[in-house]
Amino acid sequence: MAKEKEHMNLAFIGHVDHGKSTLVGHLLLQSGAIAEQQLSDGENKFRFVMDKLTEERERGVTIDLAHARFDTPKYEFTIVDCPGHRDFVKNMITGASQADAAVLVVAIDDGIMPQTKEHAFLARTLGINQLIIAVNKMDLVKYDEAKFNELKEEIGNLIKTVAYKPDDIHFIPLSAFEGDNITKPSENTPWYKGPSLVKALDEFTAPEKPTDLPLRVPIQDVYSITGVGTVPVGRVETGVMKKADNVIFEPAGKAGEVKSIEMHHEMLDSAEPGDNVGFNVRGVGKNDIRRGDVAGHTTNPPSVAKEFTAQIVVLQHPGVITVGYTPVFHCHTAQVACTFLELQKKLDPATGQVKEENPDFLKTGDAAFVVVKPTKPMVIEKIKDIPHMGRFAIRDMGQTVAAGMCIDMQKAK
Repeated sequence: MAKEKEHMNLAFIGHVDHGKSTLVGHLLLQSGAIAEQQLSDGENKFRFVMDKLTEERERGVTIDLAHARFDTPKYEFTIVDCPGHRDFVKNMITGASQADAAVLVVAIDDGIMPQTKEHAFLARTLGINQLIIAVNKMDLVKYDEAKFNELKEEIGNLIKTVAYKPDDIHFIPLSAFEGDNITKPSENTPWYKGPSLVKALDEFTAPEKPTDLPLRVPIQDVYSITGVGTVPVGRVETGVMKKADNVIFEPAGKAGEVKSIEMHHEMLDSAEPGDNVGFNVRGVGKNDIRRGDVAGHTTNPPSVAKEFTAQIVVLQHPGVITVGYTPVFHCHTAQVACTFLELQKKLDPATGQVKEENPDFLKTGDAAFVVVKPTKPMVIEKIKDIPHMGRFAIRDMGQTVAAGMCIDMQKAK
């Protein structure tokens, strides 16, 4: 049997209506992951591949994270189709925090929109180090090179502010609808000398699998499956889970032995980082655990924080953040309201040096060390121990107000 291809999780991010779903649909079609028959007719045919939910079709908006697989010559990708719609940024956070790399889609007719910025910031803060910029809808401007170069420069300046290097990133002019530059160079852009999207994806480097770190599997959903029982589903972030391992779910505190593990409808003896798996644990029922719980080995259980110290960046806040503020923290698959107990230090975002001790408030653009207390038990890990479990985004009033990472914690007893 040939060596299995390395696996990568790929997020598609960017503003609503900039063509992400269409691009994903066309990519799956051209790479042979779906057949022509699976497409519906009409101008939305590609989107519907990902937008499976009826509600989404009726509203014409991508609501939840859809997972789809496709292969390039080098990798097997799982696409996390990240909604660009305002209400659904919280799903986008869950998606991006699972991604190894991202394609930022920007439509040439609209250019940079508020969410283009927000998603670029989030991708960076959530630790996505590899990026491709897809400049979409080139057919609407008759494949004009000058317009492409103008937008390329603007996006380059934007992503520089969050420490991406434009020179190391492919900016690809394409049309998701017409199929230009998706799998092969397009005759419509003879001036573009770079790779097609699929070729550029193969230039990504696969992340090292953190198999030597403790096991952590944040739970996305819990199902009851006839003949199997309760099946939690989640992505192995770190460590290795094997059949017959003893695992514990925190903060639920429920433990048991792993009876079976499956991925893409195949039974596995073990699962490693990057695997999206369903698994059954002896003695753990559907009502014992829920989304946001994290599974780990009983010998090294997930950390439940009573309170924790975090380094945060305020991305956008209409007012100010003070002690007592209690927004929702999105960390791995958990969403927990946390109260700011202390604002310890304000930092210079550019240098990381301390600017002010014990500031009275924080506003947009500030970076700081803060102490927060979850309003109910929540699993988080110190960024230096298990980086994959230490990042979070803070949301309030329908927007992402800040993002950050856990640097220290007081564990719950």
